[in-house]
Amino acid sequence: LREFNPETGVLEGQKPLPLDLIFILAASLTVVQQLLLGYRWNDIQASIVRKLSMAMPAFLILFSIGLIISSWIVCGTIPMLVCWGLRMINPDYLYLVAFVAPVIFSTLTGTSWGSVGTIGVVLIGISNALGANPGITAGAVIGGAYFGDKMSPLSDTTNLAALAANVNLYDHIHSMMFTTVPSALMSAMIYLVAGFLFPPLVTRADLSGLDPFLHGIEGIFSFNLLLLLPPAIVLVGSLRKLPTVPVLILSVLSACVLALVFQRFSLGNVFLSVHTGFDTGMATWVESVPARVSVLLNRGGLYELNEAIITAFMVFIFIGAIDNIRAMPRVVEGLLGTVRSQRMTIVLGLLATGFSNAMTSNQYATSFIIGDAFRSKYDMLRIPRKVLSRSIEDTGTMIESLIPWTTSALFMAGTLGVKWEEYWYWQLLSLINIAVAFFLALTGIGCFLGEAPDRERET
Repeated sequence: LREFNPETGVLEGQKPLPLDLIFILAASLTVVQQLLLGYRWNDIQASIVRKLSMAMPAFLILFSIGLIISSWIVCGTIPMLVCWGLRMINPDYLYLVAFVAPVIFSTLTGTSWGSVGTIGVVLIGISNALGANPGITAGAVIGGAYFGDKMSPLSDTTNLAALAANVNLYDHIHSMMFTTVPSALMSAMIYLVAGFLFPPLVTRADLSGLDPFLHGIEGIFSFNLLLLLPPAIVLVGSLRKLPTVPVLILSVLSACVLALVFQRFSLGNVFLSVHTGFDTGMATWVESVPARVSVLLNRGGLYELNEAIITAFMVFIFIGAIDNIRAMPRVVEGLLGTVRSQRMTIVLGLLATGFSNAMTSNQYATSFIIGDAFRSKYDMLRIPRKVLSRSIEDTGTMIESLIPWTTSALFMAGTLGVKWEEYWYWQLLSLINIAVAFFLALTGIGCFLGEAPDRERET
C-alpha cells in the first residue's frame, strides 16, 4: 500500500497480471454467479465445451504456424528470402514494402495469420537485419495482412460478415472499399514518410556492413528456386480454398523433404527443429555464427506459440461461460431501444461490434451477434444492410490486433517477436480505418442512405 499512487490509482511497480489468469478469474466469477442464480453446472460446462470446439480450428492453425516457421527455416526458405530481400530492398522504403507486400499476399490468400506467419516473418527478419524500427515494421506488416483479411473474397471473416448481415458478398466488399481503400492509401503515404523520418541504421550506402550477416546465413544454407515450393503450396491452397490446416501441414512436410535434399542437416536435426525450433548450433560445419543470424533463425517449433494458445484457451472458457446466459446478445439488444436516427444506428453498430469483439475475442461470434441484433433495426430505418456488414468488419475484424488480449494480437506478437505495446500505434490501417468508419457514419457519406432497403430489393 505504501506504493499506492492516489493520482494514478495504481500500485506503482506492480507487474500486470498474466492474461490467462485474468480470464480464468473472470470465468470463475461468471460460473459462481450463474450457480448462485440457479443455473446448472452441466449447462455451463456444455456452453464452454461448445465454444472450445468452435475455437479448435484456430488452435490447430496456431500449432501449424509454429511448424511452418521452423520447417521453412530449416529447409532454407526464410533465410533465402531474407537474403534476397536484403540485397534488393532500398532501406528507405522498407516500411512501405512491409505494408504493401502483405496487402498483396493477404488479398490473394484471404488470411491475415497466414500472411504474417509467412511473408511477415521474412519482412521482420529483414527489418531486424537492417536495424529498422521493429514497431513500425510490425505495424505495417499486420496492417497489410488485415487489408486482405477484410477485403478478400477468400477471407472467412469477409464471408461471415456478409452472411451475418444477409447481403451479397461483393456488395459487402464494395461497401468496405469506402473505408478501407482510403485508409490503406493514407497508411502507405505515412509509411513512405516514416522511412525517411525513422530510417534503418543500415543505409543503402553502407549495405556492405551486412556482408558478415549475409555470409553467416549463406554459410549455413544452400539456396535454389525449389525452396519456394513450401510458400507456393500455401498460396495455391488458399487460392483454391482448400482446408487451411492440411495445406499448412503439406507445406511443412515439403519443407522437411527439401531440408533433407538440399541442406546439410540430418533427419534428427529436422525433427528437432519442427519439435522445439531451429537452432543455428545444428550447423556444426560453421565455426561461428553471427549473433544477429542466431536471433533471426533460432525460433519456431510446435511450442512456438504455446503462450498464445494457452491464453486463447482461457479466453474461450470465459466467453463460453458468459454465452450460457447470452450475456453479449442481451447487452447489444438493450442498447437498440435508445436509437432513433439512421446515423446514430450506424455509430451504435460500430461501437457494439468493437465492444463485442473486445469482450469475446471472437469475430465469428461477433458477426452473428451484431448481425442478428441490428439487421431488423437497419431495415426499419431504411439503411442498406451492406453498411451493417461493413461495420461488422470496420470495428470487428480491424480491431482484433489492437486489443492486447485477443487471440489475433497474441498471435501477431508471438509470431513477429514484437510486443503489442511496440506495434499497436503503428498499425495504421486499423486505426485510420476505424476513424474513417465513424466519420462516414456521422456524416452519412458512403452509407448509401438513398438506396432502397434490402427488403425491397429482395422483393
